[in-house]
Parts: sequence; structure tokens; C-alpha cells
Amino acid sequence: MSAVAEQKQLVKGGAFLIEEREPATIFTPEDFTEEHRMIAETTRQFIDNEVRPRTDELEKHDWNLSRSLVAHAAELGLIGANIPEEFGGLGLDQTSGALIGENIGRSASFATTLGAESGIGLLPIVYFATEAAKKKYLPKIAAGELITAYALTEAGAGSDAMNGKATARLSDDGKEYVLNGEKMWITNGGFADIFIVFAKVDGDKFSAFIVERQPGLTSGAEEHKMGIKGSSTTALVLSDVRTPVENLLGEVGKGHKIAFNVLNIGRFKLGAMCVGGMKLMVHESVRYANERQQFGKSISSFGAIKAKLAEQAIRTWIGESMIYRTLGMIEERLNTVDAKDMDGRLRAIEEYAAECSIIKVALSEYCDFVVDEMVQIYGGYGYSADYPAERAYRDSRINRIFEGTNEINRMLIPGRLMKSALSGNLALLPAAQALMDEVLSPALGGFDDDDALLATEEKLAKNAKKVALMTLGTAAQKYMMKLGDQQEILMGIADIIMDTYAMETAILRTRKLAAVQGEAAVESYVTMTRVFCNDAVGRIEAKAKTTLAGMSEGDELRTLLAALRRFTKLQPMNTVAARQRIADELIKANKYVY
Repeated sequence: MSAVAEQKQLVKGGAFLIEEREPATIFTPEDFTEEHRMIAETTRQFIDNEVRPRTDELEKHDWNLSRSLVAHAAELGLIGANIPEEFGGLGLDQTSGALIGENIGRSASFATTLGAESGIGLLPIVYFATEAAKKKYLPKIAAGELITAYALTEAGAGSDAMNGKATARLSDDGKEYVLNGEKMWITNGGFADIFIVFAKVDGDKFSAFIVERQPGLTSGAEEHKMGIKGSSTTALVLSDVRTPVENLLGEVGKGHKIAFNVLNIGRFKLGAMCVGGMKLMVHESVRYANERQQFGKSISSFGAIKAKLAEQAIRTWIGESMIYRTLGMIEERLNTVDAKDMDGRLRAIEEYAAECSIIKVALSEYCDFVVDEMVQIYGGYGYSADYPAERAYRDSRINRIFEGTNEINRMLIPGRLMKSALSGNLALLPAAQALMDEVLSPALGGFDDDDALLATEEKLAKNAKKVALMTLGTAAQKYMMKLGDQQEILMGIADIIMDTYAMETAILRTRKLAAVQGEAAVESYVTMTRVFCNDAVGRIEAKAKTTLAGMSEGDELRTLLAALRRFTKLQPMNTVAARQRIADELIKANKYVY
């Protein structure tokens, strides 16, 4: 095993806040294998040639077409990628699954359909089903013969999933469970063949089951949704629905383990889908800006439009970098676990639960920014359903609600880090205490003279980590075990942590590229990284001020704010000229080029 691989395996979830990484140790898109690239290109061609041209038909709820497209996707291996070979799948790595997700993200409605089929409707079976159930269902799912769905949410149990009222009782002969209840917002609900249903055994033991479509299992009418209209979303009514005991997933009373672990995987896959959509949005924005004439010239020649195109590209590239850095850490840890040890594999993914939530929140919000600017670039045509911006705008909005709302995920980020700290898995609290000692010290240093590539940005990222530790440490000290009740504080800390992770990730990827290609060849990436870090520091300072003021007052607050000013001190760069350079590259190429 190489030294690099050894080092990667030792990275703990959340450790980016207290440790420094070397560029060579992170995984980036430049590390994709030829097989990865072939999978990505196969998926992209399928989506662009077979799915996107038929979006209007899908939006008319032609579920036979949906089934046929799922079957075609299955023939290409897009469903079986993460199903073990022994059950008819390909047994590919998580990166392959993310690349499939990224490229199906070019068609939001079908990405929702296939995402349920190959994600939340599949993975509980892969990780938690009995051998009998795996042999029965997985080969048919891999072949696209069975459509899956995931039934967790109820009218009174959305983010509070454990509050569900659906029940399950063991039949008198002990051979079946009998389920009753109502579920809502079921993706693929109108035509799925099997459902992952969460219900309480004996009314209190939250559990999960594989349930086949049968008499007594009724799909409601299709929801009239704002976006992703080409995907099926219905309620689900279960009236004395039966499923054999071997269709219990995991253990009775341990349904929360299934729900929450599957969501960790779903979150980074959702991020990948977002970045796939974003790349297409930037591409369409650039092309339209070049074609659209106003005042005798293309609107792409105007500074206001260039600023939009550049920031779209920056957030797309930064988001992509964060996704694959996170996947690299997950992959390295999975490589240390036996392929048949499903509990071990889930624990390996759960280690990076905070990073998965970061990916989910950041990418869904970057995506909304990119599509909002796309509509603005299209102007009045952006509001017309005859142009692609209108549909993209509506389709994007659900991503901030899917896989746990962004508010819930924001609270999970610091919450998960504190859980790791209190368990002794992550030395976060000693680092926070050392930082507080530094805050109280009069000798807070400034910037060192360093002419290394992105040295200034590296210092900014290190200081951003200090701000994150300062706010998190202050919150932990003030609220202790009641920290979970301080939602506004947690969300403010989460925003600081997300920007910190993004800053460091961009710096590491750019330096890794420069080490291979030379600094002159990566000028565009240097520019994007510098612009992002410059702007992120401003966001971090503003969020930290609000958060610290929400926790402290008087002399304590003055001391913390003095430290904050030192940590966020920077010489502003000319981001206007920098964005123009990025936009000019896009305009010249007439597409997204990064």
C-alpha cells in the first residue's frame, strides 16, 4: 500500500477543521480512471440522446416511457453499478455511482426517478436485507424489471421521521408482518413495484420492510408539483398489507439506522446530480449570452453578464471539487472494509456524515444560484416555458428539501462534529481550547511573507478554520448539552464550516493540478480559487459576527470580535478583472470548460 493511500485512510470525518492536508492526498476529478470516464460518458450520452429529448412526454406522466427508460438505463449498467456482482450488479465503486448521478443530473425529472430506483429505493436492500430478499429482488432491480420507491415521510412526520404513525404487527402464525398507515411524497409512487416502507412494530418499534405492490396498497393521485414534473410523486395508503418476515430490513426497532445511513449516501449523490445540472446550465447560459444581441452586440460582451457567467463557473467548479474530495475519503475508508461487511461499509460512510451534509447543502444552494442567474441571463425568455431556463429553475428548487431539508442538514454539520468530539473520535475540543488560548493572547500574528502558489489563500483558509473553531468552541462551552436547541447558532456555525471546507478544497485541488501541469497551465483555477476565497472570507466574517453576538456580550464579545477581525483580515483582490478573465474563457469556448 502506498504512503499516499495510507495517509488518506487515516483521515477522519471533520478532521479538515484541525488538520492540514497535502494536495497529493486528496481525490479530484483529474484522478478518474479510464473506466470512470467511460461510465460518465455513457451516462451523459444516454441522458442527452434518449432522455432529454423526451422530457415533454415524461412531464405528461407517460410512466410506460419512464419504465422503458429505466430498463434502458439498466442495460447500460446504470442501476446495477453499486449492486454486488453476486446479485446481478457490477459492484463498482462509489465514485462510479457519483459519476452516474452527476450525468443523470442533466435531466432533473428522470434523475429523480432513477435516483430513487438506484438509491434510496435500492440501498436499504443492498445493506440491510436478508440473503433471501437480496436474491429475490436485487437481480430484477439491476435489470430494470422492478421499480423501487422509498416510503418514509408522513403528513405529521417529515424532518421528524421517527414520529411516523404507520404500524406493523406480526401475524398470528409468525410468518408475515401486516402494515397499515399512510405515506406521502413517494417518488415513483405511481408505478413502483416494491416499496421500502417504515412502520412501527407494535406501535413503537420503528422498523423498515420491503413491501410489494398488492391489493390493499394504493397509490394516491399524482401530486401537482412546482418542478420535476416528469417524475411520479404520490401518497401511499397501506390497508392490511402483508409482507413476509424475511422482508424485514435489519432488526425490529432499528429502522432509524436504515433511514439515516441511506440518507448519508443520498446526500452526496444529490450533490453530484446538482453539479451535473449546473454544468449544463452554465453551458446553456454561455451559448445564449453569445447568441443574444442587444445594442448591436452579444450580451456576453457586457460586464454585468460576464460577472454572472464567471460566478456560475466558479461555484460549479468548487462544488465539483468538494464532491470528489469527499468521495475520495469515503472510498479510501471503504477500501479497508470487506466487501461483504455491510455494517462496516455503512460505518465507513457514516464517518463522513458531516461532509455529506456539507455537500448536500452547498451544492443545492450553488445550483439554485446558478439557475437563478441563468434565468436572469435569458431575461424575459428565461420566464418562458419555451426556453430551458424556466424548467431548470423550477426543477432545481426541490434539492434544498430532498434528503433532509437544508435547515436540518445545517444543524447536523456541527452536531455531528460535536458528537465525534465528545466520543473521543475527533480531537476537536482540545483544538478549540488551544484556539481560545490564542484568542486571549496578545500575539496574534499577521500574514507571513510567502511566495508559494496560493499562499495568501492558504492563510485565509487556516484562519477560517480558526473562526469555525472559535464559534463552535464558544457554543459548546456556553450551551453544553443543550447546544442542539440553538438552531440559529448551529446554522450560522454550519455556514462558516461549509465555506471553510470549500476554500481548503479549492486550494488543494489547484495546487495538485499545478504540481502536475505547472502553474502557468492552471491560471484559470488559481483565479477561481482566489475569487472564491476572497468572497468566502467576507461571508465568514459576517456570519461569525451574527453568531458570536447571538452567544456573547460585553467584554467577552469584544474579545471575540477583535480576534475575528484579525482572522478575517485580508487585502481585497480585483475580483472584477478576475471574473472577466474567467468569463472570457467561457465565451470564447462557447461552453463550460472547467
